[in-house]
Amino acid sequence: MSRMQIGAREVNFQLSGPEDAPVLILAHPLGASLNVWEQVSADLRDRLQILAFDARGHGGSWKPQGPYSLDDLGGDLLRLLDALAIERAHFCGLSMGGLIGQWLLVHAPRKLNKLILANTAAHLPDAAAWDARIAAVAEAGVAALTPSILPRWLSAPFREAHPEVAAAIAAQLDGCDAGGYSGCCAALKDADFREILPVAAQAAEKDILVVVGEAAGSTPPSMGEALAAACGARVARLEAAHLSCVEDAPGFAALLRDFL
Repeated sequence: MSRMQIGAREVNFQLSGPEDAPVLILAHPLGASLNVWEQVSADLRDRLQILAFDARGHGGSWKPQGPYSLDDLGGDLLRLLDALAIERAHFCGLSMGGLIGQWLLVHAPRKLNKLILANTAAHLPDAAAWDARIAAVAEAGVAALTPSILPRWLSAPFREAHPEVAAAIAAQLDGCDAGGYSGCCAALKDADFREILPVAAQAAEKDILVVVGEAAGSTPPSMGEALAAACGARVARLEAAHLSCVEDAPGFAALLRDFL
């Protein structure tokens, strides 16, 4: 892994794969880190140069005082791309990462080749639930939410079959910075691309794939289907919960390989 200082921002990232290959950016969900992409990256880096990064408030990246906005999260990534002299790239984002991808489609389509939006939506209701989550984290840290998040991220059969993976994901959540998590909650609470996304997608003319997890409680298939309809995307389905890039990493990587 590498850390790059970009002005006041310190961004933790991992760039791997053939230097002359097309770049694929991987953006993680709220409460995770670039580590959730480990197996997907390993399956794809023979043909692609993989750029995985920690969003602000997460992992090894900077953790300024919140609240944050999607302008902040997307702007951090654009600065990283400029610093690495990456003119254009494919993008895959899961959950929060998918909202960063939608922000790029609206605000910086010139930077995008193909776009994959996984287990995400154009809007994540509701504001009161986000406020309650922010309050809970302020009182007891992200670890207080882990018991309720983990069953939504990984299905019961997967957790039973792979307890070591479930434990590693739980540890990521437990260790997530409370201020960074709350800051990103504020960004997701305010995110709403429902009106602008159809216009932006039509103007940008990008190939877009929406991946849904059939057992994803946080972002059920209906949310992904609505997102795909809004941006004229294909829909691909995995028999997995919300964190499908971990629960079915080979299947997730195969979808990306075929699409890209």
